[in-house]
Amino acid sequence: MKDNIEKFNPGSFENENHWYPKALNATIHPMVNFFLNLDRKKIVSRYCHLHPMVNRAKLEEILSYQCRHFLWSGADLFNATSEDGKRQMVVIENNSCPSGQKSMPLVDDNKEDGSYRLLIERTFKPILKPKQGVPRISGKLAVFYDKNYMEVTGYAAVIADVFDEEVFLVPYSNSGENEHVKIDNDIFYVLHEGEWMSIRAIFKYVTQQPWNRFPLNCKTKILNPIVACLAGGRNKMVAAKAYDIYNSELEAFGLRINMPETIWDISKAEIPLWVRKMGGHAVIKIPYSNAGQGVFTITNEAELERFMETEIHYEKFIVQSLIGNYNWSSRGSEGKFFHVGTIPTNNGSTYIADIRLMVSSTENGIRPLCIYSRRAASPLVHDLKDSKDSWSMLGTNLSIKIGENQWDSDTNRLMLMDRRDFNKLGIGLDDLIEAFIQTVLSTVAIDKMCKNLFNSKGKFRYKLFKSLNNDEALLNEIFR
Repeated sequence: MKDNIEKFNPGSFENENHWYPKALNATIHPMVNFFLNLDRKKIVSRYCHLHPMVNRAKLEEILSYQCRHFLWSGADLFNATSEDGKRQMVVIENNSCPSGQKSMPLVDDNKEDGSYRLLIERTFKPILKPKQGVPRISGKLAVFYDKNYMEVTGYAAVIADVFDEEVFLVPYSNSGENEHVKIDNDIFYVLHEGEWMSIRAIFKYVTQQPWNRFPLNCKTKILNPIVACLAGGRNKMVAAKAYDIYNSELEAFGLRINMPETIWDISKAEIPLWVRKMGGHAVIKIPYSNAGQGVFTITNEAELERFMETEIHYEKFIVQSLIGNYNWSSRGSEGKFFHVGTIPTNNGSTYIADIRLMVSSTENGIRPLCIYSRRAASPLVHDLKDSKDSWSMLGTNLSIKIGENQWDSDTNRLMLMDRRDFNKLGIGLDDLIEAFIQTVLSTVAIDKMCKNLFNSKGKFRYKLFKSLNNDEALLNEIFR
């Protein structure tokens, strides 16, 4: 992350600056291209044909849903199967400022800014349209960020092109060194060349504890607003509750969000009891961490002891069933699920890989933007007897934290949706449709939770949030 505010002008988008070299000249797989261009009617018809118990009208309604708060999301999914062969895409989490653009081959070679532009035109630009009765805020446009410089510069350049005006790229870390930013009368200002400039809208790519810098009510338009982070986009605790509540509504229509069995609101002292209940195999999560941080895979006593010795200032945790190899996955109330994994390599190794599917809310419902995949560092083993580090087999996130506000990425494990990598994933068109629907369902669940967290006057319902997430360490961080 750079220390200074940068300025992007129209015409500053340079294709090679905003994609990984691996993705820059990749050719998108025809099946992925076909999926991204499927209209809603075909998706609904295909899904209902394969799932005859699903209510067609309800699915149409959900895919047509227009989010009010959680407008841009990216779900991480595992391709899993049960012991009796029932395959499903399982939602691991949904992110309120997901990466992915720099890993996505172009759908159309003649549109070199790819789905960067799609997101800005479909979703960011509409939120700036004047609304009757709402005072109009004057000022500049800005991208605020705390990591992922390659991608945020792409957004800043595209916003400059779409709006035909200069755009500020503003570093905004959680280290407290943000003297270049202030909030006055619920409006953001940035200090540029000695002058405080008002900001009318912010494209937010802030991942680390964003609730300690962004207010819950703000006149500056923000994509996504901070409530989307607290309601599930950066908060796995409330996300699990949002999914559970929405699943109760969906049950009558033959739909559900597939998620690992989740126990929430657990104190650290209780964790060993729940891990043992799951057969000694589980995943412990600090609910408010991300980018691969704060996730602990437990497959033996040594890993559990290592976690229990870790100092963590938060008070509440979640424990989820572990999806691994068939021989050592957790057994939950719905049985045992294990990873389908990649197509075996030449030496017979199978790797875990996730799927990141990014979507955004548009005037025509929720639409897909881009997809990529990440594989684990080590292959799955059948027997855990000699395994000392389960994370290398189960962890897929590419982010590597190298210091305060400093990040790197292990791109060797990146798998693109191109002609070469896609075939290794062992998925087809119906799996992509399933992943999309699971992403949409989890996005809608979080957006509904956002709505519940505001009263009729537009004020944040702090007492309700506290009842959902009574973690004093988190509550003390929230900027109100």
